[in-house]
Amino acid sequence: MPCKLWFRTFSLLLISLLATSILPGQTEKINLFTDCDCDQNYIRQALPYVNHVRDQGLSDVQLFVYDIRLGSGGRSYTLSFKGRNDFQDLDQELLYETGPTATNDDVRKGLARKIAVGLLPYLVQTDMVDLIQYSVQSEEEETADAITPTDDPWNNWIFEIRGEGEINKETSRSGIDLEFGFEGDRVTDDWRIRTDAEMNYAQSEFRGENEEFLSKRQRHYIRASVVHSLGNHWSAGVFSGIQHNTYNNLNYAYFLHPAIEYNIYPYREVLRREIVFAYRIGFFQNDYIQTTIFDQNREFIPNHTLNVQTRFRQPWGDIYANLELSTFLQDFSKNRVEFYSRVSVRVFKGLAVQFSANLDLIRDQINLPAGEASIEDILLRQRQIATSFELYTGVGLSYTFGSAFNNIVNTRL
Repeated sequence: MPCKLWFRTFSLLLISLLATSILPGQTEKINLFTDCDCDQNYIRQALPYVNHVRDQGLSDVQLFVYDIRLGSGGRSYTLSFKGRNDFQDLDQELLYETGPTATNDDVRKGLARKIAVGLLPYLVQTDMVDLIQYSVQSEEEETADAITPTDDPWNNWIFEIRGEGEINKETSRSGIDLEFGFEGDRVTDDWRIRTDAEMNYAQSEFRGENEEFLSKRQRHYIRASVVHSLGNHWSAGVFSGIQHNTYNNLNYAYFLHPAIEYNIYPYREVLRREIVFAYRIGFFQNDYIQTTIFDQNREFIPNHTLNVQTRFRQPWGDIYANLELSTFLQDFSKNRVEFYSRVSVRVFKGLAVQFSANLDLIRDQINLPAGEASIEDILLRQRQIATSFELYTGVGLSYTFGSAFNNIVNTRL
């Protein structure tokens, strides 16, 4: 058989470990620590020939799975294996991608198969090498299983139509909430085009002994953006949209914002780390339902926004922070600062700490209707209320101890 065919054939190696044939005490299992947004119960069931440990410090192999949405609507999973102890410096990465129609069961089965493939270099260095069975595809089977590229009649466009309705009723209150939406995305290596539309109607009714309150809110919008890649670090685009929002006193409002973005790290590293600076400049125009506190019924406002986003996902924990600064061009006193952060850090064995914070400093509520808000408006949230800030903070601490192994899955009541 030609060398090329041998290479292609053995590159399609499928691993099947017969866990039931591993006798107690016959060999020591590898300790695997897995960090992923996936069905870990299924992973433990599908891979019983390793010890699934809950602490990184006890592991021989660490597996970190990073996922991101693909332009097709599916997801791309990067599996990063890091060896420890006897497997020091034995690291590797594998890629697993799903289609837009893949079910949760398809995803977890595919991940389990890919993890099994990734564990092979570690297993062959242990006594378990004699327990591994190999199945090699023939060239004909390889050709039959291969995905043959075909012409795409949709030209990389993905569409989604959604609808949701909710009705609730009690003795003294009732409500209805209807929502319909549409999304269309086209993603290539150089372009990303997004469209998004939504219609929402909500009605709440409260009945007391002598009075009745009725609240109605409507929110409709259409948004679109076109972004073009300018290399490994830069991109540029245009964002626009129009909306109607009774809660925000907007009969209609539209905006147009050209934008530019710079990522300190190459975009290919976005799954693990990114520090992104984005700047938008343009305008918006508001047509109000009621005259505002500034005695305006309609106004045209040039504005600009600077956004800084940081994200790190590492073995020691996760960090995400987003800072957005916006102001009117003709009046810098009308501005807004929005900051959100989330930090999760493993301090030492079993101990983890989480912090979160959300702070908005608001100086640009030009859309507030004139006049005092009634008790009905406040209780039923029929219109936006003046505020200079919004604040949320949270902190959490967890310490896990006990058995280091977690191989058993039991879903009984």
